[in-house]
Amino acid sequence: MSKGALVISLDFELVWGVFDHVDIIDKVSYFNTTLLTIPKMIALFEKKSIHVTWATVGMLFNENWDEWHCNIPLLLPTYDRTSLNPYDYGTQHRKSNLDSFFFAPNLIKDLQSIKDQELATHTYSHYYCLEKGQTVAQFEVDLNQAIVIAKKFDISLKSLVFPRNQFNKDYLAVCSKYHIETVRTNPENWYWDVSKPSTFLTKIVRSGDAYLPLGTKSYSTDTLISEAVVCQPASRFFRPQHKVGLLNSARVLRIKNEMINAAKHGEVYHLWWHPHNFGIDSIGALKALTSILETYTYCKEVFGMESLTMKELKESCFGLR
Repeated sequence: MSKGALVISLDFELVWGVFDHVDIIDKVSYFNTTLLTIPKMIALFEKKSIHVTWATVGMLFNENWDEWHCNIPLLLPTYDRTSLNPYDYGTQHRKSNLDSFFFAPNLIKDLQSIKDQELATHTYSHYYCLEKGQTVAQFEVDLNQAIVIAKKFDISLKSLVFPRNQFNKDYLAVCSKYHIETVRTNPENWYWDVSKPSTFLTKIVRSGDAYLPLGTKSYSTDTLISEAVVCQPASRFFRPQHKVGLLNSARVLRIKNEMINAAKHGEVYHLWWHPHNFGIDSIGALKALTSILETYTYCKEVFGMESLTMKELKESCFGLR
Protein backbone atom coordinates (compact mmCIF):
# COMPACT_ATOMS: atom_id res chain seq x y z
CA MET A 1 0.00 0.00 0.00
CA SER A 2 1.59 3.24 -1.14
CA LYS A 3 -1.15 5.40 0.35
CA GLY A 4 -1.65 5.81 4.04
CA ALA A 5 -4.84 4.53 5.63
CA LEU A 6 -6.97 5.66 8.55
CA VAL A 7 -8.76 2.72 10.16
CA ILE A 8 -11.36 3.44 12.86
CA SER A 9 -12.82 0.62 14.94
CA LEU A 10 -15.39 1.14 17.67
CA ASP A 11 -16.11 -1.21 20.56
CA PHE A 12 -19.91 -0.96 20.54
CA GLU A 13 -21.05 -2.53 23.80
CA LEU A 14 -23.09 -0.14 25.98
CA VAL A 15 -23.62 -1.56 29.46
CA TRP A 16 -22.40 -5.05 28.51
CA GLY A 17 -18.83 -3.75 28.49
CA VAL A 18 -18.80 -2.05 31.88
CA PHE A 19 -21.37 -3.71 34.15
CA ASP A 20 -18.74 -5.40 36.32
CA HIS A 21 -17.26 -2.12 37.54
CA VAL A 22 -20.08 0.44 37.47
CA ASP A 23 -23.51 0.72 39.08
CA ILE A 24 -25.97 1.17 36.23
CA ILE A 25 -28.16 3.43 38.39
CA ASP A 26 -25.28 5.89 38.57
CA LYS A 27 -24.88 5.76 34.78
CA VAL A 28 -28.40 6.52 33.57
CA SER A 29 -27.55 10.04 32.42
CA TYR A 30 -24.27 8.79 30.92
CA PHE A 31 -25.91 6.14 28.75
CA ASN A 32 -28.85 8.37 27.83
CA THR A 33 -26.32 10.89 26.53
CA THR A 34 -24.50 8.10 24.70
CA LEU A 35 -27.68 7.01 22.91
CA LEU A 36 -28.40 10.59 21.86
CA THR A 37 -24.82 11.10 20.67
CA ILE A 38 -24.29 7.94 18.59
CA PRO A 39 -26.61 9.13 15.75
CA LYS A 40 -24.67 12.41 15.66
CA MET A 41 -21.43 10.42 15.46
CA ILE A 42 -22.84 8.35 12.61
CA ALA A 43 -23.99 11.50 10.79
CA LEU A 44 -20.48 12.96 11.13
CA PHE A 45 -18.94 9.81 9.66
CA GLU A 46 -21.39 9.95 6.76
CA LYS A 47 -20.73 13.66 6.14
CA LYS A 48 -16.95 13.18 6.14
CA SER A 49 -17.08 9.89 4.15
CA ILE A 50 -15.40 7.98 6.97
CA HIS A 51 -15.35 4.18 6.83
CA VAL A 52 -15.79 2.65 10.31
CA THR A 53 -15.80 -0.84 11.79
CA TRP A 54 -18.43 -1.21 14.53
CA ALA A 55 -17.33 -4.19 16.63
CA THR A 56 -20.71 -4.91 18.20
CA VAL A 57 -21.53 -7.07 21.21
CA GLY A 58 -23.94 -9.73 19.97
CA MET A 59 -26.35 -9.24 22.86
CA LEU A 60 -27.17 -5.78 21.48
CA PHE A 61 -28.86 -7.42 18.49
CA ASN A 62 -31.67 -8.77 20.71
CA GLU A 63 -35.00 -6.94 20.64
CA ASN A 64 -35.87 -7.50 24.30
CA TRP A 65 -35.28 -9.65 27.36
CA ASP A 66 -37.43 -12.50 26.09
CA GLU A 67 -35.31 -12.85 22.97
CA TRP A 68 -32.16 -12.44 25.06
CA HIS A 69 -33.27 -15.28 27.30
CA CYS A 70 -34.02 -17.53 24.32
CA ASN A 71 -30.54 -16.87 22.93
CA ILE A 72 -28.60 -17.88 26.04
CA PRO A 73 -26.10 -20.53 24.82
CA LEU A 74 -26.01 -23.98 26.40
CA LEU A 75 -22.32 -23.59 27.23
CA LEU A 76 -21.49 -20.45 29.22
CA PRO A 77 -18.13 -18.97 30.24
CA THR A 78 -16.95 -20.22 33.63
CA TYR A 79 -14.89 -17.24 34.74
CA ASP A 80 -13.18 -17.57 38.10
CA ARG A 81 -14.32 -14.01 38.70
CA THR A 82 -18.08 -14.53 38.82
CA SER A 83 -18.67 -10.77 38.66
CA LEU A 84 -17.87 -11.01 34.94
CA ASN A 85 -20.86 -13.27 34.20
CA PRO A 86 -23.16 -11.27 31.87
CA TYR A 87 -25.97 -13.82 32.10
CA ASP A 88 -26.31 -13.44 35.86
CA TYR A 89 -26.17 -9.67 35.45
CA GLY A 90 -28.79 -9.65 32.72
CA THR A 91 -31.13 -11.85 34.74
CA GLN A 92 -30.84 -9.47 37.69
CA HIS A 93 -31.70 -6.42 35.53
CA ARG A 94 -34.56 -7.74 33.39
CA LYS A 95 -36.99 -5.50 35.25
CA SER A 96 -34.76 -2.43 35.45
CA ASN A 97 -36.75 -0.59 32.71
CA LEU A 98 -33.42 0.34 31.15
CA ASP A 99 -33.72 -1.91 28.10
CA SER A 100 -32.16 0.67 25.74
CA PHE A 101 -28.85 0.27 27.59
CA PHE A 102 -28.87 -3.49 26.91
CA PHE A 103 -30.31 -3.79 23.38
CA ALA A 104 -29.79 -1.69 20.26
CA PRO A 105 -31.36 -3.43 17.22
CA ASN A 106 -32.62 -0.14 15.77
CA LEU A 107 -29.19 1.48 15.97
CA ILE A 108 -27.71 -1.57 14.27
CA LYS A 109 -30.29 -1.29 11.48
CA ASP A 110 -29.45 2.41 11.13
CA LEU A 111 -25.78 1.51 10.73
CA GLN A 112 -26.67 -1.00 8.03
CA SER A 113 -28.33 1.77 6.04
CA ILE A 114 -25.25 4.03 6.11
CA LYS A 115 -22.57 3.59 3.48
CA ASP A 116 -19.12 2.32 4.47
CA GLN A 117 -20.02 1.21 8.01
CA GLU A 118 -18.87 -2.35 8.72
CA LEU A 119 -20.79 -4.37 11.30
CA ALA A 120 -18.22 -6.57 13.02
CA THR A 121 -18.26 -8.56 16.24
CA HIS A 122 -17.12 -7.87 19.78
CA THR A 123 -18.17 -11.47 20.60
CA TYR A 124 -21.70 -12.30 21.72
CA SER A 125 -21.39 -11.69 25.46
CA HIS A 126 -18.33 -9.40 25.61
CA TYR A 127 -16.28 -12.55 26.12
CA TYR A 128 -12.95 -12.32 28.00
CA CYS A 129 -10.41 -14.54 26.26
CA LEU A 130 -7.64 -14.21 28.86
CA GLU A 131 -9.69 -14.60 32.03
CA LYS A 132 -9.01 -17.61 34.21
CA GLY A 133 -11.67 -20.30 34.19
CA GLN A 134 -13.04 -19.90 30.67
CA THR A 135 -12.16 -22.29 27.83
CA VAL A 136 -11.70 -22.22 24.07
CA ALA A 137 -14.81 -24.40 23.70
CA GLN A 138 -16.86 -21.77 25.55
CA PHE A 139 -15.44 -19.05 23.31
CA GLU A 140 -16.41 -21.05 20.22
CA VAL A 141 -20.01 -21.35 21.39
CA ASP A 142 -20.09 -17.63 22.17
CA LEU A 143 -18.70 -16.65 18.76
CA ASN A 144 -21.13 -18.96 16.99
CA GLN A 145 -24.01 -17.27 18.82
CA ALA A 146 -22.78 -13.85 17.66
CA ILE A 147 -22.70 -15.10 14.07
CA VAL A 148 -26.17 -16.66 14.28
CA ILE A 149 -27.86 -13.53 15.60
CA ALA A 150 -26.03 -11.29 13.11
CA LYS A 151 -27.30 -13.45 10.25
CA LYS A 152 -30.86 -12.56 11.29
CA PHE A 153 -29.92 -9.03 10.20
CA ASP A 154 -28.33 -10.36 6.99
CA ILE A 155 -24.90 -9.49 8.36
CA SER A 156 -21.91 -11.71 7.64
CA LEU A 157 -19.27 -11.05 10.29
CA LYS A 158 -15.70 -10.83 8.98
CA SER A 159 -13.87 -8.75 11.61
CA LEU A 160 -13.51 -9.19 15.37
CA VAL A 161 -12.26 -7.10 18.26
CA PHE A 162 -11.43 -8.94 21.48
CA PRO A 163 -13.21 -7.37 24.49
CA ARG A 164 -10.93 -5.47 26.89
CA ASN A 165 -8.22 -6.01 24.25
CA GLN A 166 -7.70 -9.52 25.61
CA PHE A 167 -6.12 -10.78 22.42
CA ASN A 168 -5.49 -14.52 22.62
CA LYS A 169 -3.63 -16.00 19.65
CA ASP A 170 -4.71 -19.48 20.71
CA TYR A 171 -8.29 -18.54 19.77
CA LEU A 172 -7.49 -17.49 16.20
CA ALA A 173 -8.15 -21.01 14.94
CA VAL A 174 -11.75 -20.70 16.16
CA CYS A 175 -12.04 -17.31 14.46
CA SER A 176 -10.84 -18.82 11.20
CA LYS A 177 -13.23 -21.77 11.53
CA TYR A 178 -16.13 -19.30 11.69
CA HIS A 179 -14.84 -17.25 8.75
CA ILE A 180 -13.55 -14.29 10.74
CA GLU A 181 -10.87 -12.86 8.45
CA THR A 182 -9.24 -10.19 10.58
CA VAL A 183 -8.93 -9.15 14.23
CA ARG A 184 -7.62 -6.11 16.06
CA THR A 185 -4.60 -6.66 18.25
CA ASN A 186 -2.73 -4.41 20.67
CA PRO A 187 0.17 -2.04 20.01
CA GLU A 188 3.58 -3.71 20.19
CA ASN A 189 4.70 -1.55 23.13
CA TRP A 190 5.46 -3.44 26.36
CA TYR A 191 2.93 -1.38 28.32
CA TRP A 192 0.09 -2.69 26.11
CA ASP A 193 0.79 -6.34 26.91
CA VAL A 194 -2.58 -7.26 28.45
CA SER A 195 -1.49 -10.87 29.04
CA LYS A 196 0.40 -9.54 32.06
CA PRO A 197 -1.15 -7.89 35.14
CA SER A 198 -1.62 -4.15 34.84
CA THR A 199 0.70 -2.25 37.17
CA PHE A 200 0.90 1.32 38.37
CA LEU A 201 3.81 1.84 35.98
CA THR A 202 1.96 0.54 32.90
CA LYS A 203 -1.03 2.75 33.71
CA ILE A 204 1.21 5.81 34.10
CA VAL A 205 3.07 5.14 30.83
CA ARG A 206 -0.14 4.46 28.90
CA SER A 207 -1.58 7.73 30.14
CA GLY A 208 1.58 9.66 29.34
CA ASP A 209 1.74 8.13 25.88
CA ALA A 210 -1.71 9.57 25.09
CA TYR A 211 -0.48 13.14 25.58
CA LEU A 212 3.30 13.18 25.03
CA PRO A 213 5.26 12.49 21.82
CA LEU A 214 6.68 9.11 22.86
CA GLY A 215 7.24 7.76 19.36
CA THR A 216 4.85 7.01 16.50
CA LYS A 217 2.14 4.36 16.46
CA SER A 218 1.43 3.92 12.75
CA TYR A 219 2.84 0.96 10.83
CA SER A 220 3.54 -0.31 7.33
CA THR A 221 1.21 -2.87 5.79
CA ASP A 222 4.37 -4.90 5.13
CA THR A 223 4.26 -5.84 8.81
CA LEU A 224 0.85 -7.49 8.39
CA ILE A 225 1.06 -11.23 7.77
CA SER A 226 -1.17 -13.06 5.29
CA GLU A 227 -2.47 -15.84 7.50
CA ALA A 228 -5.91 -17.40 7.94
CA VAL A 229 -6.73 -14.50 10.26
CA VAL A 230 -4.98 -11.16 9.66
CA CYS A 231 -3.99 -9.38 12.86
CA GLN A 232 -4.21 -5.58 12.69
CA PRO A 233 -2.53 -3.71 15.58
CA ALA A 234 -4.35 -0.75 17.08
CA SER A 235 -2.44 2.53 17.05
CA ARG A 236 -4.27 4.82 19.47
CA PHE A 237 -7.17 4.80 21.91
CA PHE A 238 -9.15 8.03 21.56
CA ARG A 239 -9.55 8.75 25.25
CA PRO A 240 -12.71 10.29 26.75
CA GLN A 241 -12.94 14.02 27.37
CA HIS A 242 -10.86 15.28 30.27
CA LYS A 243 -11.91 18.02 32.67
CA VAL A 244 -8.59 19.77 32.02
CA GLY A 245 -8.77 21.58 28.68
CA LEU A 246 -5.00 21.51 28.16
CA LEU A 247 -4.98 17.71 28.34
CA ASN A 248 -7.84 17.52 25.85
CA SER A 249 -5.89 19.67 23.41
CA ALA A 250 -2.71 17.63 23.90
CA ARG A 251 -4.60 14.36 23.35
CA VAL A 252 -6.16 15.55 20.07
CA LEU A 253 -2.90 17.09 18.83
CA ARG A 254 -1.13 13.78 19.52
CA ILE A 255 -3.64 11.96 17.30
CA LYS A 256 -3.46 14.55 14.52
CA ASN A 257 0.33 14.50 14.40
CA GLU A 258 0.41 10.71 14.34
CA MET A 259 -2.16 10.62 11.54
CA ILE A 260 -0.22 13.14 9.44
CA ASN A 261 2.96 11.13 9.99
CA ALA A 262 1.16 7.98 8.81
CA ALA A 263 -0.15 9.76 5.73
CA LYS A 264 3.31 11.10 4.83
CA HIS A 265 4.89 7.66 5.09
CA GLY A 266 2.05 5.64 3.53
CA GLU A 267 1.32 3.81 6.78
CA VAL A 268 -1.75 2.58 8.67
CA TYR A 269 -3.12 4.57 11.59
CA HIS A 270 -5.72 2.60 13.56
CA LEU A 271 -7.79 4.70 15.96
CA TRP A 272 -10.35 3.15 18.31
CA TRP A 273 -12.73 4.00 21.15
CA HIS A 274 -16.07 3.03 22.68
CA PRO A 275 -19.14 4.98 21.52
CA HIS A 276 -20.13 5.26 25.19
CA ASN A 277 -16.94 7.26 25.83
CA PHE A 278 -18.89 10.16 24.30
CA GLY A 279 -21.27 10.00 27.27
CA ILE A 280 -18.80 12.38 28.96
CA ASP A 281 -19.03 15.94 27.61
CA SER A 282 -20.63 14.83 24.34
CA ILE A 283 -20.44 18.32 22.83
CA GLY A 284 -16.72 18.56 23.48
CA ALA A 285 -16.17 14.98 22.32
CA LEU A 286 -17.96 15.57 19.01
CA LYS A 287 -16.01 18.79 18.52
CA ALA A 288 -12.73 16.93 19.11
CA LEU A 289 -13.76 14.15 16.71
CA THR A 290 -14.71 16.71 14.06
CA SER A 291 -11.27 18.30 14.39
CA ILE A 292 -9.58 14.90 13.99
CA LEU A 293 -11.65 14.05 10.91
CA GLU A 294 -10.82 17.42 9.38
CA THR A 295 -7.17 16.49 9.72
CA TYR A 296 -7.96 13.24 7.92
CA THR A 297 -9.53 15.28 5.09
CA TYR A 298 -6.29 17.26 4.88
CA CYS A 299 -4.27 14.02 4.78
CA LYS A 300 -6.55 12.67 2.05
CA GLU A 301 -6.24 15.78 -0.12
CA VAL A 302 -2.49 16.30 0.35
CA PHE A 303 -1.12 12.75 0.74
CA GLY A 304 -3.90 10.57 -0.71
CA MET A 305 -4.73 8.91 2.60
CA GLU A 306 -7.68 6.50 2.52
CA SER A 307 -10.37 5.71 5.07
CA LEU A 308 -10.82 1.95 5.41
CA THR A 309 -12.71 -0.49 7.59
CA MET A 310 -10.82 -3.42 9.11
CA LYS A 311 -12.28 -5.70 6.43
CA GLU A 312 -11.30 -3.27 3.68
CA LEU A 313 -7.72 -2.99 4.96
CA LYS A 314 -7.41 -6.76 4.93
CA GLU A 315 -8.78 -6.93 1.39
CA SER A 316 -6.56 -4.06 0.25
CA CYS A 317 -3.47 -5.88 1.48
CA PHE A 318 -4.29 -9.49 0.62
CA GLY A 319 -7.33 -9.45 -1.66
CA LEU A 320 -10.58 -11.36 -1.34
CA ARG A 321 -10.62 -14.95 -0.22
